Amino acid sequence: MTGEDDPMTTTPQAGPATTPGPTGPDITELAARVDEAARRVAELDEPARRAAEELRQAVEAVHRAGLVTIVRRMRADDRARELLFALVDEPEVRMLLMLHGIIRPDPATETARVLAGLRPWLREQGADAELVAVEDGVARVRLDGGGPACSGAAAVLRDTVERAIVDAVPAVHRVEYAPTRPAATFIPLTAIRAGRPDAPSAAEGWVRTMPVDQVPQGEVTPMRLTAGEKEVEVIVVRLADRITAYVNACAHQGLPLDAALVDAEDGTLTCPWHGLCYDARSGECLSLPGAALRPLPVRVAGGEVWIRATAAEGEAG
Repeated sequence: MTGEDDPMTTTPQAGPATTPGPTGPDITELAARVDEAARRVAELDEPARRAAEELRQAVEAVHRAGLVTIVRRMRADDRARELLFALVDEPEVRMLLMLHGIIRPDPATETARVLAGLRPWLREQGADAELVAVEDGVARVRLDGGGPACSGAAAVLRDTVERAIVDAVPAVHRVEYAPTRPAATFIPLTAIRAGRPDAPSAAEGWVRTMPVDQVPQGEVTPMRLTAGEKEVEVIVVRLADRITAYVNACAHQGLPLDAALVDAEDGTLTCPWHGLCYDARSGECLSLPGAALRPLPVRVAGGEVWIRATAAEGEAG
């Protein structure tokens, strides 16, 4: 469908199914009925299958023509436009409009669905994949596991993922692979020995911060570290026997996390600005796939917590 034919410009995100209402079955049951009917039609003999297909196309053409008229009229009316876009967020309405090609899921949603479908197979290969972003027809994917990047097994995984995405998502014509995210550095407190002499070198960017027994449990501790001529805003999080450190910037808009809420039981850290939730131990964003806090290396020596502040300028390591 061309841009002139398309009555909608919004590309809604996938949402959860609703619970059954008084008017009939919920969206999951309806979709299952469609799938079952399609399966039964596929089992018919050729003449019957062609007749069923012609009937389906004719009925859908009538429905689509009516829906297009409704959508165009509502878009043209200032009072109805707000209601239209609210309706698009309803799973039943969204499914109906998508079924008739009136709206389409955005490329990121389509790509994420492809990766979700591939995930069981990827895990059988000891690998996993997550979507980082889709921009200008290029999907950036982070592929973890599957052997060294130069191995034949990894090449097969990359080729399979790319073919699946490009074949299923018309808006994506190429897949690029993001580097594997470095794991956050944490220190098990059981490994700390008081008076340990091998303090990290300040020349390598390590900064002594505070005594380990003063790092509060289950809270965010903001710090401003100076390494050479550089100042770095940092947060330190302690959960049970782990201490982690991150650059003090939310992965969403770079806002500070001084007032972030730590849930020690769930092991999560929640941004106070827009509610993005992170795994406090790894920095991985649980609300926005592909996003993550930037981890900084941590060491404990002589009962003091040291952070390599210069790692904020590049990859942590």
